[in-house]
This record gives sequence, structure tokens and C-alpha cells, in this order.
Amino acid sequence: MRKFSVLLLFLSVFNLAAQQHNVTKDPYVPPKDPKVIEKLGDWQNGKFGLMMHWGTYSIWGIVESWSLCPEDVGWTKRRGPYADDYFEYKKAYEGLKDQFNPTDFNPEKWADAAEMAGMKYVVFTTKHHDGFCMFDTQQTDYNIMHSAFGKNPRANIANEVFKAFRVKDFMIGAYFSKPDWHTPSYWWPYFPPKDRNPSYDPAKYPEKWAEFKKFTYNQIEELMTNYGSVDILWLDGGWVRPRKTIDPSVEWQKDIKVDQDIDMANIAKMARSHQPGLLMVDRTVGGRFENYVTPEQHIPDHYLPYPWETCMTMGNSWSYVPNDKYKSSRTLIHNLANIVSRNGNLLLNIGPSPQGDFAPEAYDRLKAIGHWMDINSEAIYGTVGDNKIGEKANWVFTWKGDTAYAIYKVQEGETLMNQFAIQNMSFTEATKVSLLGSDAKVKLGKGKDGLSLSLSEKALKPFAGTEALVFKIEKPFIY
Repeated sequence: MRKFSVLLLFLSVFNLAAQQHNVTKDPYVPPKDPKVIEKLGDWQNGKFGLMMHWGTYSIWGIVESWSLCPEDVGWTKRRGPYADDYFEYKKAYEGLKDQFNPTDFNPEKWADAAEMAGMKYVVFTTKHHDGFCMFDTQQTDYNIMHSAFGKNPRANIANEVFKAFRVKDFMIGAYFSKPDWHTPSYWWPYFPPKDRNPSYDPAKYPEKWAEFKKFTYNQIEELMTNYGSVDILWLDGGWVRPRKTIDPSVEWQKDIKVDQDIDMANIAKMARSHQPGLLMVDRTVGGRFENYVTPEQHIPDHYLPYPWETCMTMGNSWSYVPNDKYKSSRTLIHNLANIVSRNGNLLLNIGPSPQGDFAPEAYDRLKAIGHWMDINSEAIYGTVGDNKIGEKANWVFTWKGDTAYAIYKVQEGETLMNQFAIQNMSFTEATKVSLLGSDAKVKLGKGKDGLSLSLSEKALKPFAGTEALVFKIEKPFIY
């Protein structure tokens, strides 16, 4: 199997493309439930979360689930000794559960690292499209309790993850795939699958579709009743949707040929009866069950006036790939600043290894982000994005009331000068300015096109190598 793992590493290059989803074009529908509104505000104030894609696919180091999908696109390509026979490949893939034994699993270690980085919520994959459940479901035996790890005292992985992060006061999010390529009520063996959609027409076989709807409802109810408090139900697989919601102008939605309505209103009613205020994230479908929007691997280039979150990988892959290339801490901090300044949140994904741990580089990045956040988190938490000044050169801005946080993104190799200029901003007698992390005096002045900030070279020395500087400007004058 080691040979197979090496050969399949090449699949990782397609991982970024595999889950690209456009943001829905439908108008955002704000929630009306006061408890949902309150929780949504808490989520927006947190700004920064951790996502984890983890399953049996980590053993082969491949893109999660997608090599099971019989579509002729790059990210679904099969490699290795089973590649030429789809059914043998699927059998081998599904047999990975008998090898999955992550004996290094220690969710407290993850929670410690995420807390140190300044993260405030977690979204964990309870089930991806392949149907393998990382929780103790009674609806199928294709789950972690029937894996090689099943006798371990911590075998119910989703429950252990949620408990570890809940102790740290994280908001808890359950990722759940609406499509399920293992259950016979979605990919009915009578008709071999042709693509990501059901292998049959739900309108022609309504009893089979009703079976799938019940299966989905029951699994979500398990997650909502057996796993403590849950704050976010993060639903993926946007092709499972009512036909009336399909937007043919969106490229990936053109291939949705049949109605796949799973009665989201009924699911939401049930879920919120168990978890009052639950945030529903029915990705890309739009409407009242998409409480916040989730652009994927993409940062919108401007301020958005509704709740949104960029979900993005720390490396190149959503799932574990040996020797993955991780983004630098500078890039990650700049991404966070860009996103928050545009009124969004960052959900940063790390794929645990088959042994049950992050790569050392991932911990290094989290530590570096945490060091920056220790000094500058005031400019991140509880802020709103900037819709007053606009981005200028390497500057982005966040706001708390009439206080602006001017975040200067220091570029790799840049030598910091002791004078900074901000366009479209000036000052009055009431204006005060300081550099976060420093007691040094910052002098205000009028520049050619706006505000001039200057401080001594000595004051800047402690910031050599920093990823970004943050100036706190109270009561600036905007023009």
C-alpha cells in the first residue's frame, strides 16, 4: 500500500480546484430569529477559525473523496494499481477504514495551538462526500467506530474534537456533506454513478429519495443531540439543492440535472429545536438557510455588507498530503487582515495526518500568527470592515466606533521607514494615535494626500521582521 500512497500523491495538485464554489448570486437573507442573530454577531466578532478536513483518505495522501467521483476532470483522476477499474478502486478506497488508526490523535494539542493562534471557532468534517463518518452514527457502519481505531477509548473523533475545543470556549462547527457517495439511497447500486449527483432521478424514484432524505435528517439529528452544544452546521455539497435554486450562469451548477431537495426547512427546524440559535450554512444555495456566505480559496476584493467567511487552506491541499507546501506566516496574516478589513472572517484549514497530528510547519505558522495576534488582536476582534477610507497601497483598515485601526502590511524584505502616509485621512485636536505594541510617541502631521505618521527609528527596532504594523487612530477626520 506504500507504493500506492506515493503514486497517489500526484492527485494533491488538483485539490485546490476540487471544491471551488462560487458565492451565490442570490441576495443575502438576514435571519429573523433573535438567538440566531445574537450567535451570528458572536461569530462575526471572533473573525478567525480553524477548519480540519480529515478522514481515511489521509492514508493515501490524496484529495478528499473526489477520486470516487466518475467525472472526467483533473481533481477526480485516479492513480495507482486500482486506477483502471473503478469498482476495484472504490472497494480499495472504502477498505481504508480497516487501516485507519490515528494513534497520535490528541485534539487538546490542536485546541492549544489554535487558541495560541487567536482562533475563536472550529469547523470539523464529521462526514465528507465519500460518506465515511468521523462520528458514531447509527445510520451506517461506514464510520469511525467500525474502523481500526474503533476500539480506542477516543474513537468517536468528532465528539473528542468538539469537547477539546469547547473547553477552550471555541464556537463549535460541524461540517457535514449533504451528498453521500457511500449510502445506497444516493448512489443506488442498481445504477452505477455517472457524476457527483444521485445515480438515479429522484423524481422517478421518489421512495428512494425519501429514504435518502430520512438518512440525512437522522444523521444531522444525531449530531445535534449527542455531541454537546453546537453553534454552526456547515453544510457542503451545494449541488444537493432544490432545482429552483440552480443558477445556470454559475459554471459548476450547469451540471445539476435533477431536483435534490432534502427539505432544509424541516432539517433547520429540527436542528434548532435541539440547538437554539444554531447558525445554518447551506453553502452556495442562498436564502434563509445560508446565514453567512463562504467564498472558497478566494478573498473578495472589496468590502461586503453581509456576513461572510473565506475558507482557505494553510497549505495547497484541504486534506493531508505529505510534504505539502504551507503559506508563510506573512501571507496568512496579510490574508487575515485583508479579509477582516473587508468585513469577513477567515476559516483556515489544516489537514491532519493519518497518524492524527498536524505537520510541524502548521504548528509553526499557528505560533507565528499567535505572536502577531498577541500584540495586534485589538484590530481584529470585534471590529467591522472598512467602508469609509478604502485600501491604499499596503494599508487596510478596521473600525470600532470612531476608532480606526490602520494595518500596514509589511512586505517580505521591506526596510521600515520611520514615516508613514495614509491617504484620505486627516486629524483634529481630538485625534489620538498610537502604535500597538509600543509606548513610543507617534507624531501626527499633514502629508501631501492625507495623514502623516512619524516615529523614531529606535521605536521601530522591536518590529524588525514583523508581518504588519497596526496604528490605532482615535477620532480621525475622513475626507
